[in-house]
Amino acid sequence: MHTQKTPQNELKVDLKLKLAALWASFMFLYVYVDYFHLYMPGSIEEILAGNVFIFDISYVFLLLAMTFVIIPTLMIFLSVALPAKVNRLMNIIVAILYIPYMLFNLAGEAWAHMYFAAAVEVLLLCLIIRYA
Repeated sequence: MHTQKTPQNELKVDLKLKLAALWASFMFLYVYVDYFHLYMPGSIEEILAGNVFIFDISYVFLLLAMTFVIIPTLMIFLSVALPAKVNRLMNIIVAILYIPYMLFNLAGEAWAHMYFAAAVEVLLLCLIIRYA
């Protein structure tokens, strides 16, 4: 017997999974904006010269950059694993902190794809705050 899906009997997705999916979507954009930046004229030369934007590439720079990637990456798992109260607080705090960071990434030369991605990233972070 085939049961037809209606809005009343659709499978409910757990809030924790929604938050994890939002963080995963955010991370895809975050990584791809940096990847696509490599296609912008002069980017490779700047990196080979040891610079990113106004920053010198050093072990400290790379450690900080990796930290900024690790935090939302961990939020994918933590959104599912943390107890509800801590989960809510962590999601709200991290999302709030990442909004200005994403906008800071538009400093300097920013192309349309970067503005578009930043708008979607901020939207995803706002949805994380709303759901949390």
